Amino acid sequence: MDPTGTQRAPHRWTWVDVDLDAIAGNVAALVEIAAPAAVWVVVKADGYGHGDIAVARAAIDAGATGCAVALVDEGERLRASGVTLPILVLSEQPPEYADRIVSAGLTPTVYTARGVEAIAAAAVRAGTEIGLHVKVDTGMQRVGIAPDSLNELLVSTHDMRGVRLAGLCTHLALADVPAHPATTEQLAVFDRALGTSRRAGLVDDDVIVHVGNSAGALCHPAARRDVVRTGIAVYGIDPSPEAPLDRGRFRQAMRWWSRASLVKEVAAGSHISYGWRHRFECDTRVATVPVGYADGVPRRWSEVGGTVLIGGRERPVVGVVTMDQLMVDLGPDPNGDDPVSVGDEVVLIGNQGLATLSVEDWADRLGTIGYEVVCAVSARVPRRVVGSGADPS
Repeated sequence: MDPTGTQRAPHRWTWVDVDLDAIAGNVAALVEIAAPAAVWVVVKADGYGHGDIAVARAAIDAGATGCAVALVDEGERLRASGVTLPILVLSEQPPEYADRIVSAGLTPTVYTARGVEAIAAAAVRAGTEIGLHVKVDTGMQRVGIAPDSLNELLVSTHDMRGVRLAGLCTHLALADVPAHPATTEQLAVFDRALGTSRRAGLVDDDVIVHVGNSAGALCHPAARRDVVRTGIAVYGIDPSPEAPLDRGRFRQAMRWWSRASLVKEVAAGSHISYGWRHRFECDTRVATVPVGYADGVPRRWSEVGGTVLIGGRERPVVGVVTMDQLMVDLGPDPNGDDPVSVGDEVVLIGNQGLATLSVEDWADRLGTIGYEVVCAVSARVPRRVVGSGADPS
């Protein structure tokens, strides 16, 4: 078991390496940019596929003062690993999880009377008091309480045993499109609600106010407030094409690589993989790589121009990606100056020599975002932490 909590699979020729030095450097940059706001790192979905525990430890060492997760299980896992800083659960959880939230000392987000009452009852049963963060829906329309209903909820919270208001927050829908007016509009809605609650004596100066995600923290100074909740930038991935990271300060932390398991010659006119969707126009060489759609490579990767790096060169994936394997057209080698052998390194994401395939390259070809690319790398691909922050054990 490595520090990410993932079982090693040394018999498999496919790995994800997570560079903790990159994580630490990215967090340090965020701390500097967001100051005086504190940085809480979002490590939900197993740290966006990078390994939640290892990322959290590296981020905390680099100056993060809290973590955020999506699920109670994720928060409990961090607590069990020794994380003692605040762990925010980003959305209201079903009432039956309230006792676990209280027991693990997690910080719950709420936005309904039912959610408040469930946490309060669990806290009373445990003989403690829990600080709640209330989320306001300012236009995302996913979760949160309507601004006009905020004071009613805060009044009930103020009078309830076992809970107190510790935070007030919202979420930005278009922070990663910096020129769009929606962020300014959402901030105005949030500030009106916050001002109304403060004038009513329901929000005091000790309440933590937080708005900004990665794009909010980087592109909208007005969104930095007391805390920023940074996710994708922690991993060195652009929030969006319109909000690219400064590559002088941020580095991609994930490197996904495998090895060639078979190299063979194929004839012009022959086909490959299920459905014979690819026909070879000339005699060439093909490498088989033991990684497929069960690992997170889309089945249609070849159809959207998917490539890998072999021998420091970008090479096209050909044919339908299968569950456990994909095939790569190496091109002919009449002069013998482009040798590729079984066991040679194949890079899916990351650097090889001077060549690079980034998460953003994948996202662009697939018509999606970097978040989906890294989160799609399945748990059966072993994660290995590298860098000075790696645990040598």
